[in-house]
Amino acid sequence: MKEKIISKASEMFLKLGFKSITMDDIAGEMCISKKTIYKYFCNKEVLIQESTELVHKQVHELIDSVVAKNYNAIQENFEIRKMFGELFNSSLDNSPIYQLKKHYPEIYQRVLEQEVNQCEHCFRQNITKGIQEGLYRNDLDVETYVKFYYILIFHINENTSSEREAKRIELEALEYHTRAMATEKGITELNKQLSNLNIINNQ
Repeated sequence: MKEKIISKASEMFLKLGFKSITMDDIAGEMCISKKTIYKYFCNKEVLIQESTELVHKQVHELIDSVVAKNYNAIQENFEIRKMFGELFNSSLDNSPIYQLKKHYPEIYQRVLEQEVNQCEHCFRQNITKGIQEGLYRNDLDVETYVKFYYILIFHINENTSSEREAKRIELEALEYHTRAMATEKGITELNKQLSNLNIINNQ
């Protein structure tokens, strides 16, 4: 039952907001008593903490599944972006990360600490792969570009309250990051991915 509560709460928090969802809402959605929830979680903050840990695990499992498909490095980044868009397809116009930072700063800091090493590892793998494929320049200082992109992405999510605006800026950041590293071959692949994205968006 505990795992079911965490799973449902995670889904509701991401769709409707960490602040607005109450224990009553979760109990009603699951057709259980609020007392049952409190049997496993002494308060909402503990439930949010465990829910964010589940989302963290799910996100990185999905990233691993995208990487396992062995796309080229540039397409891989676009596929991961698409996956994030589907996972965090909130009906709110508020970024889940922005909400977490604003209303539950201590939990946000713990989430951030968890993300640092894993995200930097993902970025490092992608850049190394792109260099080997001839899509990124071989004279790059990999660690510097890892930090550049990490700072860009987390700054956007920390400081942009609108989900729609955050997604728009993230795409700009991905293009900016890729162009800064790309060879001529990489620019061709980037333009292909941007063109495919425009076709999908206009359908």
